Amino acid sequence: MIAIENILVSDEIVKAQFVCDLSKCKGACCVDGDAGAPLEKEELDKINEVFDKVLPYLAPESIKELERQGRYVYDKEFGWVTPTINSKICVYGIKDAAGIVKCGIEQAYLDGKIKWKKPISCHLFPVITKKSKHSDTVYVNYEPREDSCKPGCIFGKKLKVPVYVFLKESLVRKFGQKFYDALEATANHLTPTP
Repeated sequence: MIAIENILVSDEIVKAQFVCDLSKCKGACCVDGDAGAPLEKEELDKINEVFDKVLPYLAPESIKELERQGRYVYDKEFGWVTPTINSKICVYGIKDAAGIVKCGIEQAYLDGKIKWKKPISCHLFPVITKKSKHSDTVYVNYEPREDSCKPGCIFGKKLKVPVYVFLKESLVRKFGQKFYDALEATANHLTPTP
């Protein structure tokens, strides 16, 4: 475990290697799970802000579900999450011509329509963060899905890219540059280059 102030980071984040391989997993993280993508409380306002610009990217089935369920829903176990269609694909998920599920919110961001990329839980995946119920400690764990993330684990090993390097943008977005610099320094100390 690596401790950076109140953030406890799993050793796997610096030791394991991972790079998403969307051509193989087809965006399974947007389809598979116990609930939709976890949302931080301030992200509810973000969804409301970008909603009208994201709507044109979504399939009619997604729009129908959003009208039925709302823009986000409360789950007893996970808190605020994105709605899903039949407990599977996220309502903000869109399929491209190759059948790969991508994020409609992110596509609107990439097209310059909005300034918010997507929920941080999606941006960090397969790293999952949890805040302690009894303190301000944040746990940061590497939790790839056994089947759907296997191609990303293989691809990461092939390219020799540690998890924390692959997720640099999202880790900086969540915890700040100072945190990332400390994590990188720790990783370099733990795994010196030959």
